[in-house]
Amino acid sequence: MTRLAPGAILRVSALALGTLALLPAQLLVVRLMPSRGAAIPRLFHRLTCRMLGVRRRVRGTPPPPGSTGLIVANHVSWLDISVLGAERPVCFVAKSEVAGWPLIGFLAKLQRTVFIDRSRRKATAAVTAQMGERLSAGEAVVLFAEGTTGDGTRILPLRSSLLGAAHEALGQNGGEPEDGADIAVYPLTISYTGYHGMAGGRADRAALAWYGDTELAPHLRAILRAGAIDVEITWGEPIAMGRNTTRKDATRRAETAIRKARQETVSGRPLPPEP
Repeated sequence: MTRLAPGAILRVSALALGTLALLPAQLLVVRLMPSRGAAIPRLFHRLTCRMLGVRRRVRGTPPPPGSTGLIVANHVSWLDISVLGAERPVCFVAKSEVAGWPLIGFLAKLQRTVFIDRSRRKATAAVTAQMGERLSAGEAVVLFAEGTTGDGTRILPLRSSLLGAAHEALGQNGGEPEDGADIAVYPLTISYTGYHGMAGGRADRAALAWYGDTELAPHLRAILRAGAIDVEITWGEPIAMGRNTTRKDATRRAETAIRKARQETVSGRPLPPEP
């Protein structure tokens, strides 16, 4: 096993110390002021990006500060959480297995992540209620609608059922989807583009992805050895899901926007608009 360089060890140590410093404060906030539970995680995610050398570039128009809605994004790596969390206060929806992961599960709970067990249909109602509470409270909820991480080179089909659950949740907390309530859906594309400001190829993008049977520790070591990783975040035009747009139509439009943004990022040139 190749040892990490002294600089990488220092960065990991700084991240660990910063995490230990922020944990007690977040525990208090979650207990006493849960509605403000996204501020400290944002500091943590910014620290993570800085210590791991992740450099973010934003394209498109983000939702206005404080706006509520559903952010529908592709999923490439565990790094996506910090990349998005560093940009704005958000609430994540994750598969239930994440809750049991050492350390990561604990940190996810502290960020008030909504966990969904896709193998138990009876659990859907509870998850839907939680999502409804967050949306009604004005929080932005992030869905990785592919349902898993991709290989960094392609976008997997988005699952409309996840968007449907979010819309149903809004109806359970003050709105009635069948009576015309809308929910804003913001397509978001995450693209890891290369290292040190130089564009990488297909193999480089795949190396930065965390998918399949890739283990976390070796992947983290590779990230640390890279030194500086470039990621582009692209916001698409918002989609009003509800009165005139069904969940399947909204999913199709979000997927089209995400695929288009990925192609533009990889090719370095804008594509013509969809007819």
